[in-house]
Amino acid sequence: MREFTEQELVRREKLKLFEERNIDPFGQKFERDSYSLDIKDKCIGLSHEELEQKDMHVKIAGRIMFIRKMGKASFFIIKDVKGPIQVYISINDIGEDDYTLFKSADIGDIVGVEGKVMMTKTGEVTVKCLKYTHLVKSLRPLPEKFHGLTDVEERYRRRYVDLMINDESKNIALTRPKIIRAIQNFMDSRGFTEVETPILTTLLTGAAARPFVTHHNTQDLDMYLRIALELPLKRLLVGGMEAVYEIGRVFRNEGMDPKHNPEFTLMEAYLAYSDMEGMMDLTEDMYQYIANTVIGKTTFNWYGYDIDLSGKWKRISMVDAIKEKTGIDFSEKMTVEEALELAKNHGIEVEEHEKTVGHIINLFFEKYVEETLIQPTFLYGHPVEISPLTKRNPKDPRFVDRFELFIGGREFANAYTELNDPIDQYDRFVEQLKEKDLGNEEANDIDMDFVEALEYGMPPAGGIGYGIDRLCMLLLEKESIRDVILFPLMKPVKDEK
Repeated sequence: MREFTEQELVRREKLKLFEERNIDPFGQKFERDSYSLDIKDKCIGLSHEELEQKDMHVKIAGRIMFIRKMGKASFFIIKDVKGPIQVYISINDIGEDDYTLFKSADIGDIVGVEGKVMMTKTGEVTVKCLKYTHLVKSLRPLPEKFHGLTDVEERYRRRYVDLMINDESKNIALTRPKIIRAIQNFMDSRGFTEVETPILTTLLTGAAARPFVTHHNTQDLDMYLRIALELPLKRLLVGGMEAVYEIGRVFRNEGMDPKHNPEFTLMEAYLAYSDMEGMMDLTEDMYQYIANTVIGKTTFNWYGYDIDLSGKWKRISMVDAIKEKTGIDFSEKMTVEEALELAKNHGIEVEEHEKTVGHIINLFFEKYVEETLIQPTFLYGHPVEISPLTKRNPKDPRFVDRFELFIGGREFANAYTELNDPIDQYDRFVEQLKEKDLGNEEANDIDMDFVEALEYGMPPAGGIGYGIDRLCMLLLEKESIRDVILFPLMKPVKDEK
């Protein structure tokens, strides 16, 4: 049996009042014609007398956030999607029956108000209520502190309450779709076509990540939730769609922390006849367009750093970046044994499947360089061992034409000059299987259909993947991914009534 607090019991008792008056306590349609902020904007610069002459009548609706009852007249504040507005209500204007109904209202109730816009003696824009409509009874009181929930976990777990009372949270919720719409507008203007590809797949490909496994009952077949968007999109290049992108959820069975959520939003884009450098130019232009269009600035304070997205961004190779920090020049050829000795001398632990020069180079980068890349930086020239879907560098086949974008010491994007050699691609898949046998749970499967697609011929291309949640974190200056996802994954609350 559920147990209720005293306040909850009182609110449930008030349902009888609605039954007596034949009013649905949980509402019917209400025709509103105005919003709080729009009303206030229309009143800017008007005197009390000028506002009176305008005789502005409105119909508004929202949640009661504050009540000051004063006998036969009262003030209350309702909040709609655009913000709060004050309402003056009097028994002389709406009659005794409706005023009695109002006096039973609680903070959290949703109501409709028809009335005339006026201004109080203190200059506050107010709606004088001429008709009061109860819409929805709130059976659970809002948190005590009007300014918002203080328990961060509760904010994420009960996002609906967070949105009711935290204006900043609502602003994030309303701004994120604008960021995604700006991305779509930008990509569409560059000639890209937005597409949709399958979420369920039978192969683990496109990224290095552990998957979520599900089961198809009819076919008695285990399947994966996708970890990336890459291979279906590249098949479209083979088919002649020369510029494609997708924004969609992907699923990686990994831990949760302020930077990671097991399901997150990724955008991948592929452009025929382009390359890695083309993706750099695209990224600079897109980030600057979104920042200016949606936020109105290009400098953001994030993790204590002032990040500047304007201008041309730094471009540096992985081996040069490591050399700057350690003095070790991995551009020089060396044996696995020599690389292992360097790792040992620098306190770097190497797993069995990482015992290659390329993996060791990456381990040095992660230890000495990654967190130092604060301003936007294109880090390119990755070892071939950690880039199974990327075209080799023609001057040094130990490395590939790939870059990662780092901002604030964190990865934001991953881009390639796409591998379109089916023979090399098949060999790379085989190497991934060997790594899986050595214990790499994130290694890719062989996708023979993709190899066959490449055998028909895929044009030279550039491709890139963007973490949309992390981009939102930067533009909204938030340090936790949970702040920019409406419903982040949370541990279940045990024994909750």
